[in-house]
Amino acid sequence: MDTTLQDPLVGQLLDGRYRVDARIAVGGMATVYRAMDTRLDRVLALKVMHPALATDASFVERFIREAKSVAGLAHPNVVAVFDQGAQAQYVYLAMEYVAGCTLRDVLRERGALQPRAALDILEPVLAALGAAHRAGFVHRDMKPENVLIGDDGRVKVADFGLVRAVGAVTNTTGSVLGTVSYLAPEQIEHGTADTRADVYACGVVLYEMLTGTKPHTGDSAAQVIYQHLNEDVPAPSAAVPGLAGELDALVASATARDPEVRPFDAVALLAESRRARSGLTDAQLDAVPPQALTEVRDDAEDRTSVIPRVLPPGQGTAHHTSRLEMPPPLPPQPPGRREGRRGGPQRGIIAAVVAVLLILGVGGGVWYINSGQFTRVPSLLGQSEKAAKGRLSDAGLELKGVERAYSDTVDRGRVVSSDPKSGARIRGNGSVGLVVSRGPEIVKVPDVQGIKLPEARRKLTKAGLAPGMITREFSEDNAAGEVVRTDPEAGAERHPDTAVAIVVSKGSPVDVPDVTGESVDDATSELEDAGLKVTVASGRVNSPEDEGNVARQSLKEGAEAAEGDTITLTVSKGPQLIDVPDVTGKDVDDARSELEEAGFEVKVDRPFLSFSDTIESQSVDGGGQAPEGSTITIKTKGL
Repeated sequence: MDTTLQDPLVGQLLDGRYRVDARIAVGGMATVYRAMDTRLDRVLALKVMHPALATDASFVERFIREAKSVAGLAHPNVVAVFDQGAQAQYVYLAMEYVAGCTLRDVLRERGALQPRAALDILEPVLAALGAAHRAGFVHRDMKPENVLIGDDGRVKVADFGLVRAVGAVTNTTGSVLGTVSYLAPEQIEHGTADTRADVYACGVVLYEMLTGTKPHTGDSAAQVIYQHLNEDVPAPSAAVPGLAGELDALVASATARDPEVRPFDAVALLAESRRARSGLTDAQLDAVPPQALTEVRDDAEDRTSVIPRVLPPGQGTAHHTSRLEMPPPLPPQPPGRREGRRGGPQRGIIAAVVAVLLILGVGGGVWYINSGQFTRVPSLLGQSEKAAKGRLSDAGLELKGVERAYSDTVDRGRVVSSDPKSGARIRGNGSVGLVVSRGPEIVKVPDVQGIKLPEARRKLTKAGLAPGMITREFSEDNAAGEVVRTDPEAGAERHPDTAVAIVVSKGSPVDVPDVTGESVDDATSELEDAGLKVTVASGRVNSPEDEGNVARQSLKEGAEAAEGDTITLTVSKGPQLIDVPDVTGKDVDDARSELEEAGFEVKVDRPFLSFSDTIESQSVDGGGQAPEGSTITIKTKGL
């Protein structure tokens, strides 16, 4: 059954202003719709409380508190709240619409992230929370579901539904709201949450980004709670060997079980994160995690829940006494941090009943109903373009088209988003458009000097640049075939797909000797001794050189060649016989010109005391033949 089509709000104009166009997601507390603000003509998201809860004053108060607290933040990394209102049984928030995905989607599709990507996501999250903390608010439900990553790469924190003023967070006697996997120990044990509870949750999120898994897992929520209270969050490097110690220290600082040991708020943790980043090399920041560590889970541990607390004897009332025995602790986590840094007193085993009574976070409570005529768009985020097309084809869906966009968080050539997005319901014959990453909007030209041309091409392509024109020159420093330099040079910043010209070494220059007139064997030996290769042309030519000797060579004496270049030798078949013109009776200058034009060398013989310029005889009679290039002697008249 298609419940989306039956949603009574879709197609309606809420409060005379907001046209509800489509349902995005459903949670236990609210439904989120994509809507159009008809007054300002802009797309936004409407978070509408379920009508059944609208009569509960505490839920309505929480809804309004979210609107007021977030509206006062006005931070670029916080999902903005524009308006709050009610119409009949519908209580709603009008919020910024972020086209993109959640961090949970990214982790589910890609698993562990490179440290650079993890920090690129963590730092804007901390900036948003820092603004909230300094404004006097605590989020209380930080988790990957509440971190939105827009198609433009911007990171935003969403769902301040559990936000409280710092001074208003006091010890409770009943239960605590939150998500099991990200609750700080003091939230579980005392029901209190100040800025350091958000810091703890961010440390858990960082661990999850670096390793692809949660630090505390178990067969039940009770086991997870036990670990939060009694076990340190392990070092990320214990799960992903090779991660830098600075990252271990950052996670350890944020997730110390004793809140007094943690950074005071998100601003302080942001400063620690930036210090940690500054101590890492590019290789450490770009270390590729093993994808086998990816943990794909979507269970109650990811959902915002009401968690009953079991109080010490003598506290609370009778309706808090229902309890189950705490399961035995999980095996100890691998070592990886200094015990002194973590602090935190050991807490006794607490018997608790952990039940998911209420799903507040929309991200954790999204659900779909699929009928025979609808298909769910497969997971595409982070897939290569080829793989994404294959998944669409396997699902029986058509490809609408492929667009390309810059992205700082998604690798070049991989899917940034789809329309409709992954998980959306679409008719079986529908089509899906893909947005594929072009990589970061600005990329650095990699250093490829000294490596072979094919590898240099691959490095440039991987960096998002286009290998351009190839030229070659001699180089004393680089062997033949190695890259001498690029234009633009290494380290220059350019847009993706910029062409990069490559200069390739021809090796050290070799002076070419003159071997014309030599025998082929002697010429070959001389050229090979100079580091050159030799080939002999198949045909022979007439030349002044003796038959069988070298008539000419492809590079003349004094020319520069690269070591290993090939010189082609052409063999002589002897001089060609040509007609000799008759120049007797002509003066010396005319006779010389006519013989040279015919292809001969000329020598003039003047008898002793002869003052005549008239030619009396020639060494080869006119009308006869002589080898081309040979010398004809002409003699002037004597006394």
